[in-house]
Amino acid sequence: MVCLGNICRSPLAQGILEKKSKENKVNIYVDSAGTGGWHEGSSPDLRSINVAKKYNIDISQQKARKFSTYDFKNFDKIYVMDTSNYRDIIRLCSNENECNKVQLILKKIDPENNPSVPDPYYDKDEGFEKIYRLLEKACSKIISEILINE
Repeated sequence: MVCLGNICRSPLAQGILEKKSKENKVNIYVDSAGTGGWHEGSSPDLRSINVAKKYNIDISQQKARKFSTYDFKNFDKIYVMDTSNYRDIIRLCSNENECNKVQLILKKIDPENNPSVPDPYYDKDEGFEKIYRLLEKACSKIISEILINE
């Protein structure tokens, strides 16, 4: 899961997918990162922590990190939150196989378009609730696809 600073959207997406994988007994490793390293080592934004907690997900122990080219080797799928993150990650690919791993997460629920998860950082609490709902739908689709392919 990749967003800009790894403190709002991607930690929330990580928490949601981790919870869904446990509930469905799907053994996957989920992590998150940012395209920028400004917040490295920081906890997620308190508003992301709070909206996650509302849905019985604890993301408070996550720590922000910057995306690394090693992530292409360590992960089968790289879900990005918006088109800017997508371009930034695609620029780091060293081959077609790596580029094929990168996808906008909301393509899972809107495959005909290039939808972005809005960045709620400068928004109020309701922006975090909105992105939770979007990410929850996308993560449900991801788990469904994993279960179908097992």
